[in-house]
Amino acid sequence: MKQSSPAKPAARSGFGLSLKGRALRYLAAREHSRVELERKLRAHEETPGQLAQVLDELQAKDFISEARVVESVINRRAARFGTARIKYELLNKGLSAEAVAGAIDRLKISELERAQGIWRKKFDGPAADASGRAKQMRFLAARGFGGDVIRRVVTQAADA
Repeated sequence: MKQSSPAKPAARSGFGLSLKGRALRYLAAREHSRVELERKLRAHEETPGQLAQVLDELQAKDFISEARVVESVINRRAARFGTARIKYELLNKGLSAEAVAGAIDRLKISELERAQGIWRKKFDGPAADASGRAKQMRFLAARGFGGDVIRRVVTQAADA
């Protein structure tokens, strides 16, 4: 005889959680911007204005912080991606133009070093021919590095 599996607890499945509880669950997993939380929680809003009120409260208590979101993204992504890719991610999170611009300025300082590190991890050494160099350049471009940085990395590798 087959036994039925026990029902999941309400807190585990998300059923019965308040809007604030859902928001706190998302924030416990990682930093979220206000725009991200609005997107994720909009479907769970029961009355108009309820979501804005909850997010205002969380922001007033500093549970939602634009600066922490920026730092979190940079810490998670800078070792693997270029400035353009990180900028795109920050803009998609709905962060202010000033916060994104400040982060991008800081990232540009280390762009060449980061590109060289990523290139070294991926490739054994300089490419033997133009086709190989193009492959290396496409790889770095897909990671969000700028053309001038890509040329410098691949050219310096070939000159070394």
